[in-house]
Amino acid sequence: MNLVTFFQQLMNGISLGSLYALLAIGYTLVYGILGLINFAHSDVFMLGTYFAFFMIGVFLLPWWLSVLIAIGLCALVGMAIERVAYRPLRNAPRISALITAVGVSFFLENLGLVTVGARPKGFPRPELMKHVYFIAGARIQGVTFWVPIISVLILIVLFFIVYKTKVGMAMRAMAKDMETTRLMGVNVDQIILYTFALGSALASAGGVMWACKYPQINPLMGIFPGWKAFTAAVIGGIGNVVGAMIGGFIIGLAEILIAAFFPSLTGYRDAFVFALLIVFLLIKPSGIMGETLKEKV
Repeated sequence: MNLVTFFQQLMNGISLGSLYALLAIGYTLVYGILGLINFAHSDVFMLGTYFAFFMIGVFLLPWWLSVLIAIGLCALVGMAIERVAYRPLRNAPRISALITAVGVSFFLENLGLVTVGARPKGFPRPELMKHVYFIAGARIQGVTFWVPIISVLILIVLFFIVYKTKVGMAMRAMAKDMETTRLMGVNVDQIILYTFALGSALASAGGVMWACKYPQINPLMGIFPGWKAFTAAVIGGIGNVVGAMIGGFIIGLAEILIAAFFPSLTGYRDAFVFALLIVFLLIKPSGIMGETLKEKV
């Protein structure tokens, strides 16, 4: 492999990793506060693409406005999931919340199959994403070039919210000790609602960019990206936002570079990702940036 090809594959890996990072952070935000794996998160990722698809194709709205509306609608969906499915089980045994999360995921997937059908639909991409750039002799598609840039901008906004606002301060305090935070006068139910809205907005943004990169959407499209993003969150240290971001880039780069360096193993790249998860669980179960914490109750 020459240097130009390596650079091109590296850009592909960074682009894919940035999408996994967006999705993984949504998992880790919820887990950090509630100790809950929101398995419906990957299906909100799917909903974002369909919301944008119908805003563009049915309501004929501009692409950028359709995406913003899709992100807002997914934030509302995330809040509704928390309010209807998870909040009533806040004090229930942990297994009840886990089963509910799986049930919500199946519900959204099958609702999609019933309402829009299983046939894949072509997702419209703006000209910005179709343009081809020539950088250092490498041929880089617009989607490969712009997805990491947009993802980094979104992550900067996220870090500002988490580390520079009162809502973010409350989220970090609740991740350490929810009951003490409640005693300090924080409305924990409202902060949890904001957390689900923020995570769902990230999933929606990631879903739209995923559809730009792989322009076919279907109701089951979130399953494998969701599992890989969850793997990224675990590898990075689930509950740690920076760790989730690092884990996302590791998974994206590993997936692309394995296929590039070992073409004969391309069909096994998914297996390699999950094998990497097993290795981390055996060697460093808390993840790269994670720390051993007491179980949340």
